[in-house]
Amino acid sequence: MGLINTGGAVLRAGTATYALMTAGQAFAQETQTNDPNERLTVLQRIVIGAGAEKVAIDTPQAVTVVEQEEIDQAQAVTVGEVMRDIPGVNTSGSDRVLGQSFNIRGIGAPESAGEEGRIIVNVDGAIKFYEQYRMGSFFSDPELYRKVEVLRGPASSTLYGSGALGGVISFETKDASDFIRDGETGALRLKASYSSNENAWLKSATLAQRLSDQTELLLTGNYRASDEYATGDGTGIRSSDFETWSGLAKLTHRFVDEGELRISYQHWDSDADDQDYSQTEILDFGTVDRHVVDRTAVVSYENPFSDNDWLDVKLSASWSNTTAEQRDASGIPPFFTCVQSALFCDTDYGYETWQVSAQNTIEAHGADWENFLTYGYQYAHQTRTAEVLEGAATSIGFHPQGTDEKHGFFVQNEFVWNEQLTIIPGLRYDMRALSGTDILGAPAGVDGDSDTALSPKIAAHYRFNDNLAVFGSFAHTERFATIDEVYSTTSNGAVFLPSLGLKKERSDNWEAGIALSAYDLAEAGDNLQIKTTAFHNTIEDLIDRNPASTPPPGPPGPPLVFAAPGYVNIDNAEIYGVEVEAAYDSERFFANTAYTWAAGRNSDTNAYLTTIAPRELALTLGGRLPEYDVEFGWKGRFVADPADDCRVSDTGPKACASGSASRFAEAFQVHDVFLTWKPEDQRYAGWEARLGVDNLFDTQYKEFLHNDPAKGRTFKITLAKSFGWR
Repeated sequence: MGLINTGGAVLRAGTATYALMTAGQAFAQETQTNDPNERLTVLQRIVIGAGAEKVAIDTPQAVTVVEQEEIDQAQAVTVGEVMRDIPGVNTSGSDRVLGQSFNIRGIGAPESAGEEGRIIVNVDGAIKFYEQYRMGSFFSDPELYRKVEVLRGPASSTLYGSGALGGVISFETKDASDFIRDGETGALRLKASYSSNENAWLKSATLAQRLSDQTELLLTGNYRASDEYATGDGTGIRSSDFETWSGLAKLTHRFVDEGELRISYQHWDSDADDQDYSQTEILDFGTVDRHVVDRTAVVSYENPFSDNDWLDVKLSASWSNTTAEQRDASGIPPFFTCVQSALFCDTDYGYETWQVSAQNTIEAHGADWENFLTYGYQYAHQTRTAEVLEGAATSIGFHPQGTDEKHGFFVQNEFVWNEQLTIIPGLRYDMRALSGTDILGAPAGVDGDSDTALSPKIAAHYRFNDNLAVFGSFAHTERFATIDEVYSTTSNGAVFLPSLGLKKERSDNWEAGIALSAYDLAEAGDNLQIKTTAFHNTIEDLIDRNPASTPPPGPPGPPLVFAAPGYVNIDNAEIYGVEVEAAYDSERFFANTAYTWAAGRNSDTNAYLTTIAPRELALTLGGRLPEYDVEFGWKGRFVADPADDCRVSDTGPKACASGSASRFAEAFQVHDVFLTWKPEDQRYAGWEARLGVDNLFDTQYKEFLHNDPAKGRTFKITLAKSFGWR
């Protein structure tokens, strides 16, 4: 089946944004109630979605939310570091800020076709999408966000768009209210972080001001710079150095009666000279000067209309624009000068997306039941550009230009009986129109491609009592081919025909699980939650590179011409696995764990898939000293040998690697420690200090879905001070 990363996606069969908190340490003050004896674990946090409000342990789906405390605790340099403890979620490509993509349950790898289209990524609801040869798919800074929500599985398609074979990753930016304390009208927060391995600095300033009783303004700016990082054996990873700045402006207005209006603009900027052309792995591909800018603007309005069961409205409009300016290529291989190939020409690449969405929820209530009917519409228009500024080329075969227009209609119903049984059916219908610009080799008169997709699902959750619940679900979704898959005419030194007439990829996913809760185990008020999820996903008509238009392995040479389309529907696959998530919390001790096991086969050849990360156990053990406002702990990741999961026999371990031999990895375990001081004493009010050591034993290792080794031992320190005024 080639390298296609076909998806082990859990059926997301619940309401849109229920969150299952796992694999990150919870800070006490975020989860406490007014009763000091009552402890809440990360699996008990309340999350709000389309329908009834629930806590994570009671949702019939696989979803994880990383909140502000976990993001701060990680002292992350890249966005990918925030999600390393989420079950079934990995980054792929590399640890460079321009080389990271996402992988959810085997969906997502930089060498595969269309992976960016199999996982939906958004920021405050705005769709983010980027695909470029040897580049990552998402460019941003973790300092901008207060929450990251990961919805695992194709049922995410119901509310987010068809084709989310892997799932959905939603980033939520910070609000002014996150910084303004009760009784105050404004706040200024200054923050500095240092990371020893790569000599990385973060300097951040945030201003939050309450302009009136209803209106708040947030302004934040971040500057981050880093040298090349070193691996456990001291080897430097070239082109991992960077210098970026980012900012966020957000205005929030809460109306006197009800309703909330948000207007935000986010900007991220990286400008670096003499970078390796390949950002997903070290290759002797030469260097370029590259300027990448990511912009996001969102206007949203929400009103629950508490006195009207027929109205609970959410409206939004957004604009996303990601551009990459490439200049002054040098050290390029033979046969790849700008005259011979547009790959290294001075070029401006870009993706621009406009989106509008509207949804409403109707409530109905009886003596022992309640019902929530959510319906809505989404529209998105995406433009892909590649403007060649030199040479004879007028279009780029490996980065075709075009537009992708989608209309989506969805409906989801949630019926709750006696606070025990929840049933959630849903249906989504999408229409897509695709068109290409100056496509080489396209037949005369071919100006676009139209198609439709249907995504139904159903989920059920039954709670026997406060200690035991079971759940199950089924979802079907269909993914359209992307502009790149349909209109590409060159890749890896080969020239081929556009791939007109590709079929949709179709996914059927089953999921079942059990949730356990226990209370007052070791002391009054402590809690333990365990949630186990099993899934099985089959995918048909997978889109992958056409073997008839794939050049043989070897060093780059003169272009080879093939009279065949570059992409075809070539494979069928199945992915299956189990995830176990557990959390314990007491006054002075907490623990969280996430275990992931997944495997997948090409259903046609019975070969094991090579883009599914091996078995992993992530464990956090921590303690608190409330009298000193201190929290501390240890985190460990224990990852199996991928050869074990690939069932390699006499072919050797590299049979588990994908097309790039550097993708092979071995079993590893890595250990981190952390300490946080957030004093409540008025003498030190507003101060915050964090210490941490990542990769404590300086282990030399590599993530399976990365092409370069990981960072060695890294000391981290963060100091922050908040000033408030009335």
